[in-house]
Amino acid sequence: MEGKKAKILLCEDDQNLGMVLKNYLELNDFDVTLERDGRLGLAAFQREKYDLCLLDIMMPNMDGFTLAEEIRDVDPDIPLFFLSAKTMKEDIIQGYKLGADDYITKPFDSEVLLLKIKAILKRNEDGNKEQENKEFDLGSYHFNPKLRELSHNGKMQTLSPKENELLKLLAEHLNDLLPREHALKKIWGSDTYFNGRSMDVYIAKLRKYLKEDPNIEIVNIHGNGFRLVAPVEK
Repeated sequence: MEGKKAKILLCEDDQNLGMVLKNYLELNDFDVTLERDGRLGLAAFQREKYDLCLLDIMMPNMDGFTLAEEIRDVDPDIPLFFLSAKTMKEDIIQGYKLGADDYITKPFDSEVLLLKIKAILKRNEDGNKEQENKEFDLGSYHFNPKLRELSHNGKMQTLSPKENELLKLLAEHLNDLLPREHALKKIWGSDTYFNGRSMDVYIAKLRKYLKEDPNIEIVNIHGNGFRLVAPVEK
């Protein structure tokens, strides 16, 4: 990652292994946060934005599998590696079912782990560049998330950061369900009642911006989320 160190969340309750791995990754130009139990790991993840998570499975207060589920609720796309002494096929399968990018059994070669981390971050960085530059045609509207611009018949609306993020999520789920909980955790950080009311206000604003095209609608799927309905060019 050019100019900026990639941030890694490392959750490992073995103090010696945790410090050795943290120091090794920092020597290789990563910014590493080390937490020694799952609950502290979740708190760290909710506090800051990370590029990749390395999770031990057997940890106090919250095990790595539970922590992975919580992390995936907030960010379904973040690269996630399990580091575990558990070598049973059932554990490995469970790890991959939770969306792990890799399941690495202890003891492991730190250099191999480093190469795997670099490979997946490069893949994600390339993919994110494509996503960042993606623009959307929504009926008679044109939406450029990078510039936060929504255009219609020569008129341009500059969106606020939250309006922009919410419309981008809706556009990425075009004609499909955007789960309410996913949008709240991704944009607001948690799915509390008050954040939910805040999102409803932003949904109302987006409906107002999109009202010039009768073929576009943001539908409330009661209890589940929202669906941006718009014609798709064939």
